[in-house]
Amino acid sequence: MEEELKCPVCGSLFREPIILPCSHNVCLPCARTIAVQTPESEQHLPPLLHSRGPAPPAAAPGAGPGAAAGSAACLDSESAAGGGGGGDHADKLSLHSETDSGYGSYTPSLKSPNGVRVLPLVPAPPGAAAAPRGAGPPSSSLTCPQCHRSASLDQRGLRGFQRNRLLEAIVQRYQQGRAAAAAAAKCQLCDRSPPEPAAVLCEQCEVLYCAACQLRCHPARGPFAKHRLTPPPAHPGAPGGGGDGGGGKGAGGGRKLPTCAEHDLENYSMYCVSCRSPVCYQCLEEGKHNKHDVKALGAMWKQHKAQLSQALNGVSDKAKEAKEFLVQLKNLLQQIQENGLDYEACLVAQCDALVDALTRQKAKLLTKVTKEREHKLKVVWDQINHCTLKLRQSTGLMEYCLEVIKENDPSGFLQISDALIKRVQVSQEQWVKGALEPKVSAEFDLTLDSEPLLQSIHQLDFIQMKLPPVPLLQLEKCCTRNNSVTLAWRMPPLSHNPVEGYILELDDGDGGQFRVRISFSIYLCFFEVYVGKETLCTIDGLHFNSTYNARVKAFNSSGVGPYSKTVILQTSDVAWFTFDPSSAHRDIVLSNDNQTATCNSYDDRVVLGTAAFSKGVHYWELHVDRYDNHPDPAFGIARINVVKDMMLGKDDKAWAMYVDNNRSWFMHCNSHTNRTEGGVSKGATVGVLLDLNKHNLTFYINGQQQGPPAFENIEGVFMPALSLNRNVQVTLHTGLEVPQSVKQPKLPNN
Repeated sequence: MEEELKCPVCGSLFREPIILPCSHNVCLPCARTIAVQTPESEQHLPPLLHSRGPAPPAAAPGAGPGAAAGSAACLDSESAAGGGGGGDHADKLSLHSETDSGYGSYTPSLKSPNGVRVLPLVPAPPGAAAAPRGAGPPSSSLTCPQCHRSASLDQRGLRGFQRNRLLEAIVQRYQQGRAAAAAAAKCQLCDRSPPEPAAVLCEQCEVLYCAACQLRCHPARGPFAKHRLTPPPAHPGAPGGGGDGGGGKGAGGGRKLPTCAEHDLENYSMYCVSCRSPVCYQCLEEGKHNKHDVKALGAMWKQHKAQLSQALNGVSDKAKEAKEFLVQLKNLLQQIQENGLDYEACLVAQCDALVDALTRQKAKLLTKVTKEREHKLKVVWDQINHCTLKLRQSTGLMEYCLEVIKENDPSGFLQISDALIKRVQVSQEQWVKGALEPKVSAEFDLTLDSEPLLQSIHQLDFIQMKLPPVPLLQLEKCCTRNNSVTLAWRMPPLSHNPVEGYILELDDGDGGQFRVRISFSIYLCFFEVYVGKETLCTIDGLHFNSTYNARVKAFNSSGVGPYSKTVILQTSDVAWFTFDPSSAHRDIVLSNDNQTATCNSYDDRVVLGTAAFSKGVHYWELHVDRYDNHPDPAFGIARINVVKDMMLGKDDKAWAMYVDNNRSWFMHCNSHTNRTEGGVSKGATVGVLLDLNKHNLTFYINGQQQGPPAFENIEGVFMPALSLNRNVQVTLHTGLEVPQSVKQPKLPNN
């Protein structure tokens, strides 16, 4: 944080800091040294711009004319100010601003050793009349030493800049804490005089020990083995330590309340959002802020504190990541060192096997490895230095902002809060994406091929292309749903070997051979062989209640890499599904997480389920929640392209049982068969049993089988289906076991 408390001009801790229009701070004595007089040629430019407010008040009668001298000291708040020339002088000052922002377009020509641009005073032209008595001072400007933006000074000189009381208090507290921290904690058991500095603190004994006394009086064995030893605490007055550190008091507690810069007897009570400055009651009475957005000082203080705290959270997270990243980089240094030595040893062993032919080539290859290692080390060191610098800056800014938040001076806080919030946001933005990722890997992509014939020795070099490594299955993303499985994988971190595609292998679920199948999770398209770089695959149409083994491997132009570990996936014992809103007729109304269906129309409309069946035995039920005016709902199965604006079973894409309050019929291709007694009413349950092993379809009403199996020789892919109108509402129940025992079927009427 110390860097935040140093003046950019003198490099020392701030003394009487003032706030420039660009929100940066400088010491008041330093401001006197860098304030320069505007050249005469610019002072006489025509007044094109006008200041917003009235001209500054004239100086008190009797002010000496010495203020018109070229000395920089005349710009201080303690120097005398001449009167007169209010309007014209304000116009001249506005000429050096950008829309009255206080930032000048004038760029001085010289540069001082501390980085501040300074212009020597321009002598008055020959024959020029002396400044009349009481005239205002020459137009002057002050260039910010950090952003180099120039600010024009009015007749008040440096007094026109607000004093940063908050920063001044933090500097004072920091100096006191630094002095107190110099007095280190002493050992409480030393016989020496003076006692040795303490090395540890025992939290259980509450005693400070030096290193020698710890070994003698507090050995790490017996009952002391479980004691917790920590570093000695910081002095209570040190920054971050205990004590109030000069803070903790209410606004103005033990400190004189700040008064308005223009009205010495008035305290700040409001905050002008437009001017971004605290104001007093008299300022508002004078009408200077009539059309400005003025808010209560306390409310704005709390609001800006909250904004700064929120912005600090992001920087704090980035600082934590940066610390972890530095540890990673330091580990990477060690890995690069070790891997570099391993590669060198391997290279030497291979070259020694070809003693006569490889002697001259060995030195060249060693040089390549050394250059590669040095390059990686240089890149990592550069990252470490760069990240350390950013981290130090962010940490210093955080500490400074935390100290600012501790302050209870609303007006002083609001003077600098906007700038601090912007700085914190900019500090957070500097941790751009990729800034906390290593630019190099610890692996050396160098492989020596010792197989070539002796005549190829002079062309011997490292192979840049390697086989792709083993893909890593992401088990947390691998899952099953009904009769489909989804697999996900990725390449190992810091692997730079190119990958042209992957091969996913899946067995048949019966312990048979692996077969190649791959599909995209988006389109669910299937390919026997696919070349690509997708790392997420969904395979559909598998058997229910089956176990599948899956593995994956990568390939590139050098060949096929090794297999990944085998993952075992178990499909669902029973089918879980809901109504499908994407394929339902637009008049269908779904609710209850798409498990309850009704209709807006008096005509029959079709809705399908989200599952598709091609093998196995499946059973689901539909509970009749509402049944009015004796409609004819139909229950059954259908293909994906069934007609959805008429009763289920009227086309050749659906097989259904439609039922009223007394009877039921089977229907397919608009053919009605097997009329059976037994209808539905509110509270009834209709069961559908699809047996694709026997290729038939059976229906139940309240557990009673409705005649023999409705349809025979059913083959293909089918989806659960339902048609109904607005007089019916049903709820779907899935994940049910196949009924083991059923009641005797009712015989159809002839």
